Amino acid sequence: MNNKALSREKSAKKALTICMIVICVVYVLPVFFVALNSFKVNTFVKTDTFGWPNGESFAGVDNFVKGMTFGNYPFLKSAAFSLVITLASTALILLFTSMAAWYISRVDSLICRIVYYACVFSMVVPFQMVMFTLSKTADTLRLNTPWTIPIIYLGFGAGLAVFMFTGFVKSIPLEIEEAAAIDGCGPLRTYFKVVLPMLKPTMISVGILEIMWVWNDYLLPYLVLDRTKYMTIPIHIQYLKGSYGTVDLGATMALILTSIIPVIVFYLSCQRHIIKGVAAGAVKG
Repeated sequence: MNNKALSREKSAKKALTICMIVICVVYVLPVFFVALNSFKVNTFVKTDTFGWPNGESFAGVDNFVKGMTFGNYPFLKSAAFSLVITLASTALILLFTSMAAWYISRVDSLICRIVYYACVFSMVVPFQMVMFTLSKTADTLRLNTPWTIPIIYLGFGAGLAVFMFTGFVKSIPLEIEEAAAIDGCGPLRTYFKVVLPMLKPTMISVGILEIMWVWNDYLLPYLVLDRTKYMTIPIHIQYLKGSYGTVDLGATMALILTSIIPVIVFYLSCQRHIIKGVAAGAVKG
């Protein structure tokens, strides 16, 4: 490769780096301003949105205290419901979709192919197309509690999970499962003792993505849950309203920051597993 080609390659890499930095800044700026305004008095959030907190506008931790103690519904109760829904939904998605993907990958039949393509197709169907029918169905089947809404999340999360698990299962040598069958393992034992441990990279990746989705989801719990009894964190934040519909923006920003910090920390600590899992699942069948 001559000097001119090397120079062009270096220029292209620099341009790509600058482009990625700009994109990162665009994505990080909203979070930065949320953090900035969470420490301001409500009045200054409206009048000096992009300014730094100073002696007059600095609210300290008052916004956090006010947001967590506002109204008759405890914030910690909303956080508990969000945690229960997130963990239960993710557990259901990981277990059932990995089993389904294993079966689809190993059984070459028309029904399996239809199920697979139906899962893939569900990834492109907007939630807004089905939300009203879903809300009615959830009420009819009594899936409108934090203990039953994970079943609905299982349905919506199955598309991406089955797609990723199927790609990875196809890379697992069939001979390993045949050896387990010769040793007397049935299908369930083969899955839990042989297949499941090898699914760990994709299991972690899917789990991270599903946790981030369910924890931050607003629309599905809002439509399905009885808001007089059950609130998740996004719904709780929406109801930070005083008399005549006034909103304390400082307290709102504080709760938004409180809700996104766990997800950011969780994602940053696990992002390398996402890359590994996606690369492991990128296998042609």
